[in-house]
Amino acid sequence: MGAITNDWLKPLSPEFKKPYYAKLYQTIKNEYETRQIFPAVDDIFNAFDFTPLSEVKVVILGQDPYHNVGQAHGLCFSVKPDVAIPPSLVNIYKELQDDVGCRIPNNGCLVKWAKQGVLLLNTVLTVRAHQANSHRGIGWEEFTDAAIRILNDVDRPLVFILWGRPARMKKGMLTNPAHLVLETAHPSPLSASNGFFGSRPFSKTNAFLEEHGIAPIDWQIEDV
Repeated sequence: MGAITNDWLKPLSPEFKKPYYAKLYQTIKNEYETRQIFPAVDDIFNAFDFTPLSEVKVVILGQDPYHNVGQAHGLCFSVKPDVAIPPSLVNIYKELQDDVGCRIPNNGCLVKWAKQGVLLLNTVLTVRAHQANSHRGIGWEEFTDAAIRILNDVDRPLVFILWGRPARMKKGMLTNPAHLVLETAHPSPLSASNGFFGSRPFSKTNAFLEEHGIAPIDWQIEDV
């Protein structure tokens, strides 16, 4: 399994010493040795690697990685540049266009967001090929809950964007009044019409950041 080496390491290090994490590590090690698992082992912690704790402005919570070949690379909702844009991200781009006027790009790689301080965190960090939610309940949720608690305790204003039921279930952990919490239905084609479309999360996020003297996010993803 990859390692966290930036400023996330110190606050997360107590988790690595807990019994659940030892069990999780062995389970994941065995899974990668015996099955096809996504993302690549070195990409598991990319959300933390690409967005240091000190640079987080926005947190978008996903569920678990994409489970088809070549899609997942450790950032929720994002795919590698040469992979077809998944349906949920198509809907995110539609809302982004309607909300702040961004042109819809030809790829689904959201690394630009991550490098501006948008933590793209799945609540479960690995998945078996072609089996959605197959690593739910093996320990990842305890680890990512620890990350959410760390973020909740940050003493600068953050925006938490919770799309869909698994993400919205984390709202109770977000008790810091300094933060803004935005929650809607998931952007999946199954639910996007139930409150995701028209929710304007991107403009609301930038308005909040600017109100607090924080540089807004440039949401436009460039073509490749």
